[in-house]
Amino acid sequence: MILNGTELGSGQPIALLHGLFGSAANFGSVQKRLAERFRVISLDLRNHGGSPHAPFMSYPAMAEDVLETLRARGALPCTLAGHSMGGKVAMAAALEAPGAVARLLVADIAPAAYAPTFRPYAAAMQAVKLSGDLTRIAADRALVEAVDSPAVRAFLLQNLRFGANPGWRIGLDAIAAALPLIEGWPQLEEQAYLGPTLFVAGARSDYIRPEHRPLIRELFPTARFAMLKNAGHWVHADNPEGFCSLVDAFMA
Repeated sequence: MILNGTELGSGQPIALLHGLFGSAANFGSVQKRLAERFRVISLDLRNHGGSPHAPFMSYPAMAEDVLETLRARGALPCTLAGHSMGGKVAMAAALEAPGAVARLLVADIAPAAYAPTFRPYAAAMQAVKLSGDLTRIAADRALVEAVDSPAVRAFLLQNLRFGANPGWRIGLDAIAAALPLIEGWPQLEEQAYLGPTLFVAGARSDYIRPEHRPLIRELFPTARFAMLKNAGHWVHADNPEGFCSLVDAFMA
């Protein structure tokens, strides 16, 4: 599957992969900043943003989408930088095709299974009554019970199209059905990725925990770890300058 994406700059290629319910646009300021030195390709993963919808989602399938798209753009080998779900996609791609991945940066996620935190979010989104008179305020209220954070509700509602023909821009039903796979981590046949690898954790996040390090070391023996101050799970949004500085140092 060829994915939708935006491209800025020139030089060594870096592909940015967003998290669940996100899009390439989430990296807007980061992409512009990094494009001062690199060729930066920000991609919409399948069922997200402007990319095609598909009934099935898995990390091997999404990794192949990324590799196929970058191959079509003449951007391989490429540095992959992925956040959350996008980080798992990047890891799967590096394990599947290590020769195509020059470097690997994983933002605030581990190759491990996580609790089903996002299932209530997806259910609440599916329950929003789509009608021509739907307002953003009404849609926000419909999500309050499942999503208590106003910032997270605003993030989710970026995917909702209002007006005479309202609807979700994302493949919401396919995403909801795939959440058990997205929350988990696949058993891959590939042994390890030996290229340069950096795991970036948000100082206010607990997504990368001490018990994850043995598995990370097993799959990514060269992995280094960095903690980004003033950042939670959305590290690139909470501290974009700090995140870009880490990318610059890693690429150097």
